[in-house]
Amino acid sequence: MIRLIIMRRNQVVLAITDEQRSGLSKRAQSRTLPAGDVFRARLILALADGHSYSQIMSSLQTTAPTISRWKQRFEQDGIDGLDPRHKGSQPRVADAAVQARLARKTLQQPNDGSTQWSCRKMAQALGLSKSTVQRVWAQMRLKPHRLDGYMASNDPQFEEKAADIIGLYMNPPQHAAVFCVDEKTAIQALDRLDPVLPLSPGRAERHGFEYYRHGTLSLYAALDVKTGQVQGMTASRHTSKEFITFLEGLVARTSWAKEIHVVLDNLSAHKTKDVDRFLAEHPQVRFHFTPTYSSWLNQVELWFAKIQRDVIRRGVFTSVADLGRKLRRYIRIYSQSAKPFCWTYTDPSRRIRPNKIAGTAY
Repeated sequence: MIRLIIMRRNQVVLAITDEQRSGLSKRAQSRTLPAGDVFRARLILALADGHSYSQIMSSLQTTAPTISRWKQRFEQDGIDGLDPRHKGSQPRVADAAVQARLARKTLQQPNDGSTQWSCRKMAQALGLSKSTVQRVWAQMRLKPHRLDGYMASNDPQFEEKAADIIGLYMNPPQHAAVFCVDEKTAIQALDRLDPVLPLSPGRAERHGFEYYRHGTLSLYAALDVKTGQVQGMTASRHTSKEFITFLEGLVARTSWAKEIHVVLDNLSAHKTKDVDRFLAEHPQVRFHFTPTYSSWLNQVELWFAKIQRDVIRRGVFTSVADLGRKLRRYIRIYSQSAKPFCWTYTDPSRRIRPNKIAGTAY
């Protein structure tokens, strides 16, 4: 088929066949082809329609050398000449040997004295790209940047104590009250020296960096497992004397119960002679100590985390008395709509044996 070159106002119009125009039009309108293929098809069609270089440069955001290069290749090889000459680098695939070497290296410490690997540091050590390292780590679910802590209980009676406490949660004795008791010590009454800037659209509440420490106090709390209500007492110290005072108030407010079961930790203030004397004078009160390093078994720790978030962490307190008032006010309002925690144990056959009190496995 003969190509015709038409002169229009000193501008050479690129001649293309109907078949070529049809193919280029499909490319130019495609939404699935690479952007480079669409661009080159639009460029040739613009030349065939008689557009000047300046018009094409403006509409396609390109340069004159680029237009000349693709025009020349189209004249030499037709549509096949629009294919890019550089095909790009071949995709690098980490085979099983590379993945095994990477995983083994990840478990070792770097030689530069640092404690963990980064993707760039590992890529440099193994001669890989950082993207390959990231992809292999993602596939193997390796996260060298993460660090989690744990605490293993060394209590030889862990299973018996845990089963006893969980049994109280799941199946408490009839006509008995179950309380989770603990103290949150050294709560600081911090007062900001600079004014607090309130919340506004697009800006979070801001506190000044400088603060004044008025003092500290301790908070004794007893969480009723059945109702979720909390009884609290603030004190300037946390000795066995304050602990016994708190227990006496708890017993006085729970006179209806034939038995009072108290879940608590192994703090030395909970095991003094004065505490033993109190237990002898109140036989209805029974202590259930959590295993060592097992504070997660005490439900009041969940409530302490809540009051830390709601009151203490962002609170501004002008004095220790102000801190005590705000803590007691929160406890009073919280108990009006309190709900018990839903305590579950997913694998009772793994560590916990049958509860000796209730006679049921939990």
